[in-house]
Amino acid sequence: MTEPRGGRPGRRTGLLLVLTGGAGWLASFQLTVDDWRLLKDPTYRPPCNISPVVSCGSVMASPEGSVFGFPNMVLGLAAFAAVAVLGLVVLTGGRLSRALWLGLNAGAAAGVVFVHWLIHASLFGLGRLCPYCVVVWAVTIALFWYVTLRNLRHGLIPVPAAGRRPLALVLETHGLLLAAWYGLIAVLVLTRFWPYWSSLL
Repeated sequence: MTEPRGGRPGRRTGLLLVLTGGAGWLASFQLTVDDWRLLKDPTYRPPCNISPVVSCGSVMASPEGSVFGFPNMVLGLAAFAAVAVLGLVVLTGGRLSRALWLGLNAGAAAGVVFVHWLIHASLFGLGRLCPYCVVVWAVTIALFWYVTLRNLRHGLIPVPAAGRRPLALVLETHGLLLAAWYGLIAVLVLTRFWPYWSSLL
């Protein structure tokens, strides 16, 4: 993803923020609705409970589903809404301050660390794959990746002279690198649940 030179953010960045924020918010909202229905009726079966492996009900009910003392999806509702609003500001021609871009980057970095912890917990602790959680994983990674690249490109995050050539290479191959990131997670999912996937063949 590239942008015109200068301080004004490009339309693509605004669109990225709107799409990732919107998709993340919708996934968090659906998880919140299902969690609320489960609280009212323990026998309720969320539509994302597809199989013994692909299931979100058990994930929501686990300690990992409420790491901070409240359901994780509540945090997602607030965070992704803020991202979408910032995206709309950018799309309508607004300029975000350096502090806001760096704050967004810091929040995305915290989110991507948290997401990878949840990935590990889901695969190797709970042994379940929540479809809506996978959406949150994907959009959080993309958000962090492209906001970081945007800030590096525009000098909001200083890059030493020795790092400018590697950065240029990363900017040229950003899509391939992101695909490789997703691919590694997909391989982990495939190998972790291979007995189940192979039973479907």
